Amino acid sequence: MTLRNHSTILEFSLLGLSADPHVQALLFVLFLGIYIMTLIGNLLMLLVFRANSHLQTPMYFFLSHLSFLDFCFSSATVPALLKNLLSQKKTISVGGCLAQVFFVFESGGTEACLLSVMAYDRYVAICHPLLYGQMMSNQLCKGMVWGSWGLGFLDAFVNILLTMNFDFCDKSIPHYSCDLPSLFPLSCYDVSTNFAVLLCSSILHGIGTCFLIVYSYIPIVSTILNISSSLGRSKAFSTCSSHLAVVLLFYGSGFLHYLMPVSGSPLELIFSVQYSVITPLVNPLIYSLKNNEVKAATKRTLRKYLQYIR
Repeated sequence: MTLRNHSTILEFSLLGLSADPHVQALLFVLFLGIYIMTLIGNLLMLLVFRANSHLQTPMYFFLSHLSFLDFCFSSATVPALLKNLLSQKKTISVGGCLAQVFFVFESGGTEACLLSVMAYDRYVAICHPLLYGQMMSNQLCKGMVWGSWGLGFLDAFVNILLTMNFDFCDKSIPHYSCDLPSLFPLSCYDVSTNFAVLLCSSILHGIGTCFLIVYSYIPIVSTILNISSSLGRSKAFSTCSSHLAVVLLFYGSGFLHYLMPVSGSPLELIFSVQYSVITPLVNPLIYSLKNNEVKAATKRTLRKYLQYIR
């Protein structure tokens, strides 16, 4: 292929959101409010799980890591977005861009693995309730969580390691944050190898974890349908409803985000905002509103600390 003349590019221009100062001010207030609520919601979940001894079970151990992941996932993109909304020069250094891509990959990949681990936890709880304590030992739970973190790190590391050798001919990213697919068109050289690695890792990581979740829920649904009493079926389903809601939101917004072509279109930006900004906010709301134990523990914790402040 013909190589274009180029100089060393040290920073990228982010062109994803409106250039109108009035719109930028409104977006800043909106995203700042969402980010603050995201931090408060996920930190509150961590506090609730820590402060209530009866929530020291495998399910809530996994939920505490999910809240921490949502905290990290949101913090990887939103602070930089807020800074650029207040800046005339909407740029990010090449190193900062690659670091952002790495942390988005790490937290997103780890969350996908963790959701599949949580599906297995629900499978054991519903299909083998008498063996739950034996099958979901502390050692196994910790191993699955750290395995999720390790797989997320490995996926992010491999993709970023290949991208660090890029030589860029263009500096304009049609997006509000850095994302690996948006960097491919900026490269001066052939990126087919990088694209193949990204595609393979996405299939293994994204589709693979999605398959494990579906595989866990097939016997769960079968077991619930075989429960004779409607009250028993309702109670069994309620233990899975929060997890299912989070899975549908995460995978639905993720697939829509990554299947859209990198063009900077309004629809692409909407899906991206839903995936990286809205999802970390909604997850703690889903568990605090749909899970009665978490709802009650949250109320107790808030009353306790409000009394302490007074």
